[in-house]
Amino acid sequence: MRTYIGHQQAVSAEDFVELALGTPVELWLGVEGETEMERAARLDAARDILADPEYRSLPDDVARIAAEVIEAHAPELFNVVPLARPTRRRRSSWKGAAA
Repeated sequence: MRTYIGHQQAVSAEDFVELALGTPVELWLGVEGETEMERAARLDAARDILADPEYRSLPDDVARIAAEVIEAHAPELFNVVPLARPTRRRRSSWKGAAA
């Protein structure tokens, strides 16, 4: 099954996020091994995008998308299993074995 957002096909989760935000995820999160100069340029571009009136709702959109993902995957994210507490052994049984 193919999924399209507008005229773009979304193949992966990254595609969905990029199409929903209108910008590549790497712009906001960076890439492994980037230099200080690359990081500065990336952050400068991100500031320019946030200053653009077209993207004023971007922080709200990101929060909404994150909330939807958390809600959709809450059972897996919060699958906490309580561990049984260890019980103390009675010392009286040890006395008989030592004697």
